[in-house]
Amino acid sequence: MEKEQSTKEDNNPNIDKKATEEENTIKKEAEVVPEDKIKELEEKIARTLAEMENQRRRFEKEKDDAFEYGGFSFARESLNLIDNFDRAKESLKNDEKLKDSEALKKTIEHLDIIKKDLISIFKKNNIEEISSINKKLDPNLHQAMLEIEDNNKEPGTIVQEIQKGYKMKDRLLRPSLVAVSKKNEKNEEKSEEKTKK
Repeated sequence: MEKEQSTKEDNNPNIDKKATEEENTIKKEAEVVPEDKIKELEEKIARTLAEMENQRRRFEKEKDDAFEYGGFSFARESLNLIDNFDRAKESLKNDEKLKDSEALKKTIEHLDIIKKDLISIFKKNNIEEISSINKKLDPNLHQAMLEIEDNNKEPGTIVQEIQKGYKMKDRLLRPSLVAVSKKNEKNEEKSEEKTKK
């Protein structure tokens, strides 16, 4: 029985193919010139060093961004405090029971002091208001909420600020919600008729 197995293995063409393939790869490896192998290894090392340098730069940038803008979400959430101070002030001013009272004046005065302190803290942390009134609408800084007919201003000029916008250094924390001017449609039709005549 053992003789039958050995004769089967000797006659099996797949085994011969595998043996010749292995011999060929061994020969090819032996034919590789050492200089070529050195060049290949040098290229691998250069690529690895370049990848390491890119990764180091990326981590350095991420670290700088984390340092510069680490409080970005906190700053965005804190903007609600300023809005709430303004709402509270308006609410107190519109209260009929408190109108023209000494208590109202003192309360509004204290609210203004707290708001100024908060704005001062924001400025120390490079958080600035976006100036909007009488400027052209910039979609990177402003969000138009409505259009107001105004023939005295160029179309697209901001005429009202609904909610203040803020930037932290060069990044937008919150866009200004604004109203922009547009030409009166009746005047536009009249001017078009005049130009046609």
